[in-house]
Amino acid sequence: MVKNFGEFLLFLQSMVTRTERIKTLWNRTLEEAVIIGFNSVFIVAIVSAFIGAVTCVQISYNLVSPLIPKSTIGFMVREMTILELAPTITSIVLAGKVGSSIAGGLGTMRITEQVAALEVMGINSASYLVLPRIVAAILMFPLLVILAMLLSILGGYLAGTLTGAISAQEYIEGLRSDFIPYNITFALIKSVVFAFLVSAISSYKGYFTTGGALEVGAASTGAVNNSIIAILLADFVLAALLL
Repeated sequence: MVKNFGEFLLFLQSMVTRTERIKTLWNRTLEEAVIIGFNSVFIVAIVSAFIGAVTCVQISYNLVSPLIPKSTIGFMVREMTILELAPTITSIVLAGKVGSSIAGGLGTMRITEQVAALEVMGINSASYLVLPRIVAAILMFPLLVILAMLLSILGGYLAGTLTGAISAQEYIEGLRSDFIPYNITFALIKSVVFAFLVSAISSYKGYFTTGGALEVGAASTGAVNNSIIAILLADFVLAALLL
């Protein structure tokens, strides 16, 4: 455990020492941003919209007291979405999609000796292959989380109004009540931390893959598992420190 963590820190250090040219890294980052961000919009949109809808329906099902106004449903959907569901669930979904892709891609390059070829040409393979992926993830995750917030709240609105659980006016009233702008900042901080954890852990697992195709699959699985565990631990730590 300690040995792996030490190797992970040295791996991160190797990315920022003897880096490639800024123009090269920028072009690589844009390429990875399209893969990580744009190609993940559909799955993030589907998951977040249905999470918001289900949250609204379940809250309305349990809210049976006549003393509690129905606008509380909109308030709870907003708070749950911003504080937890959008940043955490979105990052877990991206850990499965993006994390496995990063680990599998780097693992394949390692076992086919493409990484060794870059080193022979005098290119810092960690900087050229890994750093753009981490930077792209840090840039794209917050944007995807913002999209997830909007679609989750919209999904709750549609589910609540179409099922008759809450009127549109009551839902919007709940969304507007007692809003704390810092919650948005907290969610974006979480998304940046989660982005770093997913991309760095997945890159580490893929970059040091040895063996053949079976080992690449195992590296992808390990990357997803470790990323999800890291997200959950970081989620608790950030909540304890920042809230």
